[in-house]
Amino acid sequence: MTIRGAEIEYWEYSAAPAAPGARTLLVVHGFRGDHHGLERVVEALPGLRVIMPDLPGFGTSAPLTDAPHDVPSYSRFLADLMAGLQLGPDTVLLGHSFGSIVASHFVAEHPGSVSELILINPIAAPALEGPKGILSKLAESYYLASARLPARAGNALLRSKTIVHLMSITMAKTKDKALLRFIHQQHYSYFSLFADRGMLLESFRASVGGTVRQVASQLTLPVLLIAGAQDEIATLPTQHKLMTLLPDGQLVVIPGVGHLIHYETPVPAAAAITGFLAAHPIAGGTE
Repeated sequence: MTIRGAEIEYWEYSAAPAAPGARTLLVVHGFRGDHHGLERVVEALPGLRVIMPDLPGFGTSAPLTDAPHDVPSYSRFLADLMAGLQLGPDTVLLGHSFGSIVASHFVAEHPGSVSELILINPIAAPALEGPKGILSKLAESYYLASARLPARAGNALLRSKTIVHLMSITMAKTKDKALLRFIHQQHYSYFSLFADRGMLLESFRASVGGTVRQVASQLTLPVLLIAGAQDEIATLPTQHKLMTLLPDGQLVVIPGVGHLIHYETPVPAAAAITGFLAAHPIAGGTE
């Protein structure tokens, strides 16, 4: 699909077995990810029709040509995508990590456009605040330096397998060696699929500058938060704080996992989604 001059790729996973009236779930991935990251969750949701785009500038989608890669631009992208795919207000929107910021701001700006909102590892507080603020500032320096270096050196730094491996180790909590190898391989394969250094820096700044908390009071639809008990990026105390700001929120905490719920605990996450949607059936329809 072409959206505002950018060639965008998206993937559709049909409900199986095919059922009339199957709910549609639109999924927004996180920073430096693409549609592959949420596939383990999708595999555990056979009753839903799922649509997952690669955000502009990530995966195989082209970058935006007429706007910066920030939260307002990604929100407008979702509006254009939904219009292009003729997705109506019965659509369920899901965002993971940075995708939770994009999804929540979209809902705040377009009330009534979706029926429910699901946020996995939601970013509830600014990354530059709190005990992990110094790490976020170091990361910002890393992306800024990569953008300022000569192109070859800057791209080599951003796509360094060693640095990607360190990021992967930092986020993973599993002790399962096979699963850990899978997670590392996913990051090696897809973490460096971005269009260019400039858009990556813009997106990074958006990821550390925006939060779900900024628009929480405007999210009047049913909202499900799925949090990792050991998440060091979207910490559990901030999730409980976010819950107090949501007019109609529900929090599910998955033990033994951090910021990689979509890789490490996809089945519990899918179970939480299934239960949440069963409690919020389409008006006049069946689940």
